[in-house]
Amino acid sequence: MIRRIYKLEELIKSNKVLVIYGPRRAGKTTLLNEFLSGTQLKYKLDSGDNIRTQELLGSQDFNRILEYASGYELIVIDEAQQIPNVGMGLKIIVDQMPGIMVIATGSSSFDLAGAVGEPLTGRKTTVTLYPISYLELSSMYNRYELKERLDEFLIFGSYPEVITSKSSREKITVLEEIVNSYLLKDILALDRIKGSRVLLELLKLIAFQVGSTVSLNELATQVKLDVKTVGRYLDIFEKAFVLKRIGGFSRNLRKEIVSKAKYYFLDNGIRNAVISQFNSLDSRNDTGILWENFMVTERLKKCAYKGISSSFYFWRTYDGHEIDLVEEREGRLFGYEFTWSGDKKGKMPRDWLNTYKNAGFMVINKENFLDFIL
Repeated sequence: MIRRIYKLEELIKSNKVLVIYGPRRAGKTTLLNEFLSGTQLKYKLDSGDNIRTQELLGSQDFNRILEYASGYELIVIDEAQQIPNVGMGLKIIVDQMPGIMVIATGSSSFDLAGAVGEPLTGRKTTVTLYPISYLELSSMYNRYELKERLDEFLIFGSYPEVITSKSSREKITVLEEIVNSYLLKDILALDRIKGSRVLLELLKLIAFQVGSTVSLNELATQVKLDVKTVGRYLDIFEKAFVLKRIGGFSRNLRKEIVSKAKYYFLDNGIRNAVISQFNSLDSRNDTGILWENFMVTERLKKCAYKGISSSFYFWRTYDGHEIDLVEEREGRLFGYEFTWSGDKKGKMPRDWLNTYKNAGFMVINKENFLDFIL
């Protein structure tokens, strides 16, 4: 069994709501069930898919909600994003019942964040559970084994069901099911979303542009939508834990590019499933893309799980100088270049060195990548 990074018993607090975000099938329900199976707390587990629960917790009826929660030390609502105005219902519980604890999980931050944000100001702790990270796998495998399995993770990603599948065929089946049955479920439930075809078409275009700056105008032309709609869809993909947007960094140079963004998939396997490409690394021409995508997302997971407060950017100038990832933390800048093959030392762009004199720079390759993500 893969031990997840979060220990819920350390995160829950009296009269606070623990909100667990994350993609569908990333392991939120498993994490909950493992915690509940060992807790001594008297708990009630319910699902936001339950119509009666939706009606009750969305009602803002003090008496009914308090009656629903009475006698319990812990209330757990899985898939809470399905409940309209769930934040108000949970606020009533934590405000009116001394000592009670609440856990709510949600697979789409755009629904749950809006519903719990303002009502639960000062009353919640928020964490995100991503697909399994190398940081979590390091409790099971040593550094040699993690390097040995790198190709597998670059191709199939790290969703729990994918990792535990025995064969490549099983892994592909799981990924195709996630993409076709779960990935777009929350997004398609929104108003003004026409259908899955255009969403998958947009995702395919992004999949081929990982690591490159993306033009919304070009995307809009290719999918035959207006620019605002494309921008809205990309924003929804990010809030549904499919993509991660990274903007351009600029402080000093007029020639630095900031008007465009780069997009990464939060899981390599999902990226490859979107384009139906699961060939081995030695027979494909996008290994550099897979490497960069994997490094960026694993770094994001590390920072989230270790509580490292960082802002992420890319850096590029109009005359062609670039750095794949710029991390701003503790008042300093750190530039990272991701190299699968070629020059292992790398060369710091002169404009970067001259403009940001105290900034760091490092090339991340197959030899040193574990220090970057563990």
